[in-house]
Amino acid sequence: QVQFVESGGGLVQPGGSLRLSCAASFNSFRLYNMTWYRQAPGKQRELVANIDSSGNTNYVDSAKGRFTISRDNAKKTVFLQMNSLKPEDTAVYYCNGRFSSRDYWGQGTQVTVSS
Repeated sequence: QVQFVESGGGLVQPGGSLRLSCAASFNSFRLYNMTWYRQAPGKQRELVANIDSSGNTNYVDSAKGRFTISRDNAKKTVFLQMNSLKPEDTAVYYCNGRFSSRDYWGQGTQVTVSS
């Protein structure tokens, strides 16, 4: 049963921008703490940005000032706006939602930053 569908990944040149989206298939989305993670080849998955049900946000240091996480509860969607992209941002990006004992993951979307 698919809970999240991600979109927006792709190939972009250094300095470019992408906007990732993660759409939920259930109506209680507004209650969920939402997180974007990424995993580069040969590396561990790392937290990129988080937004809780109240709209409070948190970022990994490498994303501060460049990435913005937001959510639209009416559309049951969380976004990750990524600006000033660098080659080291290349990874598969995953969205994750947690509420109570529920923990759902998206399928991942590839982001490649290369000239």
